[in-house]
Amino acid sequence: MAISLSVVVLLAIVLVVLIRGGSIKAGPAIVAILFGFFLASTGMAPSINRFMNSLAEMVNSISF
Repeated sequence: MAISLSVVVLLAIVLVVLIRGGSIKAGPAIVAILFGFFLASTGMAPSINRFMNSLAEMVNSISF
């Protein structure tokens, strides 16, 4: 749960920066948000969630 919330906050920050920087306009940003919202309710959601968890575990296991 904590990882999911962190990814959502991180992606929201990136989206705001892209909108303010002029890299992406509000219309395409809304389409991207809606795409993510509807993608979360499909059968692909568990696979995407497992991939993101694996990615987070991999990054967490890297020792410096």
